[in-house]
Amino acid sequence: MSCYFRQLKDVFDAAGVTVTKENRKAVDAAIHGLLGLTEKHCPTAWSAFKEQVGTDPKARAAFAKKLARRLKA
Repeated sequence: MSCYFRQLKDVFDAAGVTVTKENRKAVDAAIHGLLGLTEKHCPTAWSAFKEQVGTDPKARAAFAKKLARRLKA
């Protein structure tokens, strides 16, 4: 789970999310939900993120906003 978290530091920072041992599963579930994934397979999630969001700063910022909203809900 969450092997891709180290690649998303900028997204977490923009979302105001600090990943901890306690919230790691919730953050992972939120990311999977935003990507439309039901499978809890780390490489699949990372591939989907790269496909859907990629490295574009605007796309990453938009994803960060969605992530922040989802985690606050």
